[in-house]
Amino acid sequence: MAKHNETGEIGEGIATNYLTKKGYDLICRNYRRKWGEIDIIMEKDKVLHFVEVKTVSRRSYGGRFEQEINNYRPEDNMHPWKLKRLQRAVQTYLLEKYKSDPIWQFDLACVFLDQERRVAKVRFMENIIL
Repeated sequence: MAKHNETGEIGEGIATNYLTKKGYDLICRNYRRKWGEIDIIMEKDKVLHFVEVKTVSRRSYGGRFEQEINNYRPEDNMHPWKLKRLQRAVQTYLLEKYKSDPIWQFDLACVFLDQERRVAKVRFMENIIL
């Protein structure tokens, strides 16, 4: 497994644990179709949450992370083609699993990870527009 894939997999696990502790119920991880993938699908209060996870490696200092290096943020990786693929994957999931239209939203979990010190921080952005 490539280093960036390993980092992403760790970040998805951290985000899943974070959301579970916040009262979300896990429905599915890594829902894949050839036209897109959804990292995490969770439910809370009868609302489906499609969660994209963006993980970046950062050094931490005393429990605090370098938030930006050269003005780069994890959410900057949400390119238009990525959003289009996510939209298609969400539509496919809803058509496959539900006969009616459930209440749903799209969320973004940014995970800052210092593997050397085994420290992570999650910044969770709810109900963003695709």
